[in-house]
Amino acid sequence: MTKVLSRILLPASGFALLLAAWYVVAFADVLPEGQMPRPDEVLTVLADRFAEQDLWRDVQLSVLRVLIGVAAGSAIALPVGFLLAWYRPLRMMFDPVISFFRALPPIALIPLVIVYLGIGEQARLSILIYAAFFASVVVIYEGIAALDEIYIRAARAMGASQWELFSRVVVPLAIPQVLVGIRVALGVCWATLVAAELIAARRGLGATIQDAANFFQIDMVYGGVVLIGICALVMDRALALVMKRAVRWQERVA
Repeated sequence: MTKVLSRILLPASGFALLLAAWYVVAFADVLPEGQMPRPDEVLTVLADRFAEQDLWRDVQLSVLRVLIGVAAGSAIALPVGFLLAWYRPLRMMFDPVISFFRALPPIALIPLVIVYLGIGEQARLSILIYAAFFASVVVIYEGIAALDEIYIRAARAMGASQWELFSRVVVPLAIPQVLVGIRVALGVCWATLVAAELIAARRGLGATIQDAANFFQIDMVYGGVVLIGICALVMDRALALVMKRAVRWQERVA
């Protein structure tokens, strides 16, 4: 019971301190009037937008875009990560290339994306897929390459074929690293969402923030940021629960 309470109260206390600090800054008039709305004012404008302007549609579109970006980017990164981890010459050949592209911010590629893919939905999704792929592939292949060799040696000593070694030893041991890669990709995709929705998006949380900023609606800018944070937190916690269940058998073995 104490452990359950601590898991609830400690995170809640962190958010409580954050809200308290927000109120202090808002009431201290550190910034010019209208540039620091209070949390209750942000909550009010969000409630109004949900009731009057179909803000749920923007939330749904952004969540869907992030899910597609993470799913597609991680699906591409998974076989690439296994190949780079399994074949050291390939890793030595392509690791600098991956590091080069991973360092490029997706927002810097927007002009090229518009030239080649236009301003439609595929252009926005390509930015998110790019971000997810390069965020997850490094985690995946570095994690697989660092697996304890004792398991591989034991399987080989027992006469396992190359396919049995890969499918029955490497893949199960790599599941935690794959999930960590997906979790990293999820965070990067949410961080990239606003940049992706700069490409002529009419709906979505990034588009909502941009529209609010254009009309100097600071309370709605804060509201969009808060919604992105809430969506990212919920999805991250859900993935963390999946990770906990997926690696439970490894804990029992250990």
